Amino acid sequence: MDKYKNDFLNYASKLDALVEANGKITKYATVIVENQDESATIMLLKNISIVVDSGKYSIEVKQLSNVLKDSLIKYYGYMKVLDICNQDQIDKETRTLPELLAELNELIGLNGVKAKVNNLIAYQKVQKLRENQGLTTAKNTLHLSFTGNPGTGKTTVARIVGRIYKQIGLLTKGHFIEVSRTDLIAGYQGQTALKVKKVIEKAKGGVLFIDEAYSITENEHSDSYGRECLTELTKALEDYRDELVVIVAGYTEPMNKFFESNPGLKSRFNTFIEFDDYAADELVEILNILCKNNDYTLSEEASNKINQVLNNEVAAKNEHFANGRLVRNLYDDMVMNHAKRVVNIDEPSHEILSLITDEDICSIE
Repeated sequence: MDKYKNDFLNYASKLDALVEANGKITKYATVIVENQDESATIMLLKNISIVVDSGKYSIEVKQLSNVLKDSLIKYYGYMKVLDICNQDQIDKETRTLPELLAELNELIGLNGVKAKVNNLIAYQKVQKLRENQGLTTAKNTLHLSFTGNPGTGKTTVARIVGRIYKQIGLLTKGHFIEVSRTDLIAGYQGQTALKVKKVIEKAKGGVLFIDEAYSITENEHSDSYGRECLTELTKALEDYRDELVVIVAGYTEPMNKFFESNPGLKSRFNTFIEFDDYAADELVEILNILCKNNDYTLSEEASNKINQVLNNEVAAKNEHFANGRLVRNLYDDMVMNHAKRVVNIDEPSHEILSLITDEDICSIE
């Protein structure tokens, strides 16, 4: 799925730069990826048609427009297939347990998180071995709470944990379903419980990841739908504790209130992991990996400027510091600026097409 998504976003970013859309095309693509938004899809297709039908753009730009359209179709097609097959989806992970643990431990930063997850996995693995030998095992739930600012790797770690649990025999499928409030709460009374049950059924045998889980109960005094959702979810946490892992995630303080909103909710979770913000050098390393994976290199001046920008951002951060998302935004901006600079160069060389210079890097607003 990452391939289809990344290809789609990359083509959108390149076309945006070439037609000087000032971020409009990129914005539509981002909204489509985040929400599968129909209106954003229509607007993107309209913009593509304008480019294709216009006489002001070169044949190369029109070809890129068609490539973007094809990429959009491929992305939506893949999402639809996943939706159709979710009920019986089995994660096709072929990596061994040592390979999955290596992937976890190779993540940049997150030292405290990795230590806790490694300890948790060692404990669960031994409990499974004890069960196989007929020994008494603890009946702790597998459900987890991940707290911290956005962009700290919570979703990435959740996916890895699900695959590891499948490898050690705790989950039968190991698939990963990510939902938010809108996926759980219906538009009218009495239907939310049915919606939650449907999501739970799809997630059985795998991981149900609820991002910004606190949003379910943010309006607890007036939102009966949220209370209905939480009641059904709390029941499922206990009823399916042996065939489902629920991971809730979100900002630390709102998540604390989330656990206080329903008696017995917190007792359904055994493991609480705080994801710290990245340090400036870790953010720099993430950006360097993004560049390497996408065939970009940084000039020495560009590297120095990136270090300065990210150090300034870390020094000035608040409780909503975006971490990895900040890096992604910086990367997208500098790639677009690079495209704007290079597009008018006749027959640019391999080096010019891949080299990010300091003039491609702007301060973050």
